[in-house]
Order: sequence, then structure tokens, then C-alpha cells
Amino acid sequence: MFFAGTVLVVAVLYWAQMILIPLALAVLLTFVLAPVVSGLQRWGLNRSLAVSIVVLLTLLLLSGTAWLAAVQVRNLADELPQYRANIRQKIRDLRNLQRGGVLEKLSNMVGEVQSELGTGVKRGTPQTAPAPPPPGRPFILETIAQPLASAGLVLLLLIYMLAQREELRNRVIRLMGYGNLSITTHALEEVGERISRYLVTQLAINSSFGLLVAIALALIDLPYAFLWGFMSTLLIFVPVIGFWTAAALPTILSLAVFTSWAWPLVVLGLFLVLKTVINVVLEPLLYGKSAGVLQVPLLILLAFWTWLWGPIGLILATPLTVCLLVFAKHVPQLGFLSVLMSDQPAMETCVHFYQRLLALDYDEAEEIVETFRRERQAAAAEIYDALFLPALGYAKADQRRGHLSERQEKFIFSTIGALQEELAGEAPPMNAAAPALINVMGIAAEGDTDERALLLLSDLLEPERFRFEIVAGEREASAKLRENAVPALVIGALEPGGVAQTRHLCKRLRAAAPALAVIVLRGPPAESQRAPRESFAAAGADAVAFSLAEARTRLEEIARETHARQNGAPAPAKIEDAVVRDESSRRNALPEHQVS
Repeated sequence: MFFAGTVLVVAVLYWAQMILIPLALAVLLTFVLAPVVSGLQRWGLNRSLAVSIVVLLTLLLLSGTAWLAAVQVRNLADELPQYRANIRQKIRDLRNLQRGGVLEKLSNMVGEVQSELGTGVKRGTPQTAPAPPPPGRPFILETIAQPLASAGLVLLLLIYMLAQREELRNRVIRLMGYGNLSITTHALEEVGERISRYLVTQLAINSSFGLLVAIALALIDLPYAFLWGFMSTLLIFVPVIGFWTAAALPTILSLAVFTSWAWPLVVLGLFLVLKTVINVVLEPLLYGKSAGVLQVPLLILLAFWTWLWGPIGLILATPLTVCLLVFAKHVPQLGFLSVLMSDQPAMETCVHFYQRLLALDYDEAEEIVETFRRERQAAAAEIYDALFLPALGYAKADQRRGHLSERQEKFIFSTIGALQEELAGEAPPMNAAAPALINVMGIAAEGDTDERALLLLSDLLEPERFRFEIVAGEREASAKLRENAVPALVIGALEPGGVAQTRHLCKRLRAAAPALAVIVLRGPPAESQRAPRESFAAAGADAVAFSLAEARTRLEEIARETHARQNGAPAPAKIEDAVVRDESSRRNALPEHQVS
């Protein structure tokens, strides 16, 4: 069904190009000129006058530029024969340079092929060249009337869209339905703003590049500098190949115009320097980011639009692709386009890290950690919370579904352990003055993943302040609670599952030590955790931590309270449930994709 729909859309785009190409041009020009019309309206002009002025000036600018370029192309064609001597000299230089080499062999081979073809023509039936079609009315209609009709349609559509853009917007909203009023309004505002900003800034950058090319080539006396600047402005819209095509045309002409070999190199060097200036200075200043499309999909779409609509599709490929990506963001059925083409990361860093662990790829997993650490200047605590703890949660989910092999499970735990050792000792000191040394007990609710999360927490606790011990199960925990003074217990219970086991541990261990402060280390939640939090609180948990940093903060509070009690000072405020207190710190500790 999807394939049939795609074929149908491509067929419509191809067979209806006579209408769709002018429509696409009119829409893009509307996005470019709409801010100018709005600016004139803010100055006090009415809509009709503002649209008339903008369209008239645009028409004069485009037609004047096209006429001047056409005149220069005609003059260049007339003058090319006078450079025949320079071209022959360049060919002789190349032959002398490559005498006996590849170039001579290639030239000889071409000559032999031409000779053989000439012989075949002589031996066969005399060939007669087809007569050119008489320049009658169909020829005139095809070459002149059709482009003029398309240009007229673009002009009419542009005037209508600029004059009645609010009416068109309201009709789109009505078409989408009033039930989606909020979503549709937001989508249209973002689409209009983003596409307009992209087209305007890209046009400014490309025009600046063309102007600089024209000035630079005029300074070195290369004929028809304006033509090459105009061509550069158009070609630079085409990614990758556009720049090299724009640079090749005047470089080839310089070979014919100048007698020295140095000037073609100067021309090519000028293009490289100007492109560097554009990339380093103008793009960050005016635009600040790329088109938002990966290069490989963009080149594929470049070929697609060129095949579909010819040369005009080559120029429109990038703007059309950007428009398509913006629409895909708000249309769920087109979401796959964002995944395939957008230059945003294909997956979150923590998911990428876990994926490489599943692939048993230690080197790339380590590289992800190092890149995260370097780009964010992240300490061990942030890396644990942003990468290691979510990876353990994903591993636990796969364990429960039976999707994790024994080899993968061992590799995940061993790799996280090895990376943890490399980062050990980097946790920043806690903000507490001379707290007492307290005992903290840790117990896993379900298995190895929960225990590994507790090991991560133990690395973030200063050994001078906390004696952290992980026990094997409920029986050992109850015995130690009766024997020793343990003010705090941390139950490792990562998502998913573990609710029933955690509730059971909370009730039984609090019964063994009523004064015990119980913290549940739940890890980054995949969805709302209100129900489990309330369930844990009802079973006796004092707090639910959704990150290692939050669990460490809770233990800091316990340390201060214990220290104050031992010294007879008033105890600080007791630990409150994480549902009510410090919600902002929990959100700050979570990866971006998990903050709801």
C-alpha cells in the first residue's frame, strides 16, 4: 500500500510538473517576500500597495538580471573563437608535458576510433544529416510561449499568496479541523517562520558569494565577471557539486583567455578563499546552522528532483527538502523522513551507548563516553546518570523480555564496570561540613542490574563520610540491621518492574529497624512514576530517587541529620518524599529525552 502510494505521488509530481513547478516557485518566493511585505505594512502602507511594490521590484530585479546574463552569454559565444590560439597553445603544452604518457596514448586511441568510424561511414550507405525542423509556430510556442506562460502563472500565484496569505492559512486550519486547532496553528507558525528564515538567509549568503565572485574576477580582468557571479549565486544552491561547477566554469574560461597557466590557478584559489570566507564568517553570522539535512540523503534527493523536474529541480532540491522536513515534524505519517534525512542525531546518546554494548563493541562504547565527557566537560556523576544508569535500565527491560543473551549480559556489566573504574575518583566533594561517618546499606530488588546501579552510587560517595555495603538479600539485611546502627538503606529498583519486591523490602526492613531511612533508587523513568512513588511511600519508603545525584543528595541529608543528632544540635528538616520536594533537581539530573 505504501509503495503504491509513493508511486502515485511520484507520477503526479512528474505528469503535473507544468503546474507544480510554478506553484513550488510561487510558494518559495512567498516565503522569501512575505517578511518584506510585512515590514512595509508596519511602516504604514496598506497590504495591496505593499504587495504591488514588492512584486514590481522583484520582477524588475529578476528580469534585469536575467537579461544582463543572457546578453553576456551571447557575447561570450561570439568572442570564444578569438581565444583559439591560446587553447591550441595549452593543448601543445599538455602534449609536451605528457609526451609518451597517458595523455598521448589516450589521444592516439581517440584518433584511431575516429578513423575507424570514418572508414565505416565511407564503406556503408552514404549518411545524410536529418533536416532541422522548420522554425514554425509549434517551435515558437514550445520555446517562448511555454516559459512565458509558466512565468505568468508564478507571478499570479505569488501576488495572490502575498495578498491573501491569512485567508490561505485559515483555509488550511479549517481543512485540518477545529479539533486540531492548537497543533495546526503551532505547525503553521513554525513552518512559515523556519522556512522563511532559511530561504532569506540562504539567499543572502548565496547572493553575497556571487557578488564577491563577480568583484574578484573583475579585479583580475576575467571577461564577463558578472555572468560568473550570477551563475555562482544560482549554482551554490546545489549542495556539494554546485560550488565545484561554479568554480569550474570561469576556470575553464581563464585557460582560454590567459596565456599563462598561473591565472587559472588564481581563479580556482579565489573560489576556495571566498567559499572559506562564506563558511567561516557569513554562515555563522547570518544563519548559524546547516539546512538540517544529511548530505547523503540530500544528494539522493538532488538526483531525484533533477530527474523529476530537470534543471529547475536541481535548484529547488534543497529548499523543497527543507520544507518537507519541517512538515514531516508535525505530520506523524511523515515521521520516517525526519529519521532518514534530518542531521539531528539518530538516537539519544544513552541509547547509542547501550546499542554499542549490545553489539559487544567496547571501543565505540568507550568513544561515546569520552566524547560525552569532552563535549560537556562532564564529571563521573553526570556520566553515570546520563549513560550508565539508562543503559542498565534498558538491559533490565531486555532481560525481562528474554532478549538479552548471557554473553551480552556479561559484556554489558563488565564494560560498565571497566569504564566505571576509569572514571572512579572523579566525583566532586559534597556540600557538607565535617559530617559523621555513617553506615549505608544497599540491597538489589531484583537482580544484577539493580546491584550494578548500587555500585555506581557507591562510587559517588566519599569513603571518609560513608561506609556503603551491598548485602545479598533480605535475610542478611535484617541481620545486619539488628546488629549494627544503620541509619540509611538504599533499595536498587530500576525501571521496569520491581514494584512488588521493593514494597516487600520496605515493609520487612523497616519492621526490623523502625528508625531506618529508606531510599528507593528507581532510575530514569520512562513514563509517569506517580503511582509507583505513592506505592513506595505507602510501604514505608522515605524518598524515591530518579538519579544517582538525587540519591546522593538524600544521603547527604541523612548524614547531616545523624551528625546533628550525635552532637545534640537541632536536627535539620527530615527527608521529604520525592513526589513533593526537589522535583526541579530530579528533572535537572535526567537526560533531556526523559524529562516530561
